[in-house]
Amino acid sequence: MKILAVASCPMGIAHTYMASAALKKAAKKAGYKIKVETQGSMGIRDKISKKDLEEGLVLILATDVVTLEQERFEGFPTYKISTSKVIRNGDAAIEAALALIKN
Repeated sequence: MKILAVASCPMGIAHTYMASAALKKAAKKAGYKIKVETQGSMGIRDKISKKDLEEGLVLILATDVVTLEQERFEGFPTYKISTSKVIRNGDAAIEAALALIKN
């Protein structure tokens, strides 16, 4: 099982990829696999598939803009947070997301 995430910021460049890197580092530190979809000026990269959703535990939306194709995630346990908060403390974002499924 793995954590899923979407990272996106208004320009879709710096904060998107910094948030993605912070989530990957924090998930690895916590002992979890993670797949991070990025959305931005380059479109959707590393898109979360139906198979990923079947294998996923929880979704982290680290976004500052509307998530593209958000309907894919309806009914999925989701933790929403800004990219800047994830960049500052990826560990806390992972912990908070996992708390959604442990309760």
